[in-house]
Amino acid sequence: MAMDAAEIERLIREGIPDAQVRIEDLRGDGDHYAAHVVSPAFAGKSRVQQHQMVYQALKGNMGGVLHALALNTSVPKA
Repeated sequence: MAMDAAEIERLIREGIPDAQVRIEDLRGDGDHYAAHVVSPAFAGKSRVQQHQMVYQALKGNMGGVLHALALNTSVPKA
């Protein structure tokens, strides 16, 4: 069973409370998503570290019920 967009967004917001999150269903099939996550918590972190923070927020679902997620992370513009 695939994870829906609302659940992905909820987990990311719980794990990174100050994040702005937008989830996009890339194919309209409810199985391939892109997550656009903007958070001050990413400041000073490499792109890899930012992505690791998002994966941690997803609580082990990446690679299981959630297998196709394109990540775009950034720090808010001043």
